[in-house]
Amino acid sequence: MTDASRPTTRTRLGGIVRQAWRDFLSVYYANTPVWRWLKSGALVFLGFFLWMGGNVLTAYWTEAIALRYAIAYGFVLIAWGPLTHLLVVPAVIRLRRTAENPTVRRIARNGSTINFTTFLVIVALVGTLAPGVMLLDFSSGFGADGGDVTADLVCETGGDPITCELETAEGVDHVVLLAGGEEIDRSGEPPYAVSAPRESLSDGPSGAQFVVELRGPNGETLRRFVRTV
Repeated sequence: MTDASRPTTRTRLGGIVRQAWRDFLSVYYANTPVWRWLKSGALVFLGFFLWMGGNVLTAYWTEAIALRYAIAYGFVLIAWGPLTHLLVVPAVIRLRRTAENPTVRRIARNGSTINFTTFLVIVALVGTLAPGVMLLDFSSGFGADGGDVTADLVCETGGDPITCELETAEGVDHVVLLAGGEEIDRSGEPPYAVSAPRESLSDGPSGAQFVVELRGPNGETLRRFVRTV
């Protein structure tokens, strides 16, 4: 490639980026009723996908901070998307055309930036505070690995320490209780009772949690339970 061709390539790339940005803005500011509902529906779908998908992944990666903010982004987007395209954008367009007060016109010119900045601030606050209504506990359903082991785990989490034992167990050699990836207790005799102090539990999406693994004679995990206190 010659030196003369490099500016041309950069110019083309710049033109593509500018055109993509103009296309994005044209869709963002499309203000017909059909476009308003299409954009709102798409953002609700995206928000619901991020919210639910993030909660499912958090059942496996309980310490992933980035997932909490992805969940918050989706959770807020479910309401903020329709609010933006059904109310904010039409109001900004109308004020840009009709507002006579200089302050109002200045706010209208920056309305989209203000709206997006407010959205990000709310996402940051919700992700940091992590309200219970945002976090769903999928650990019970997704935290148990299958296998041919027949077992019924019963836990008492009201006291300190928390205790668990198996009411029925077939094919189990020993049981291990873990918190934060560290082994807290194990038992190799029926009813395979294990316990752990509350202070040793790790933080999960819906509260303190621990893991109980049923293992075979060679140490392989036959079944895995995740429990939240």
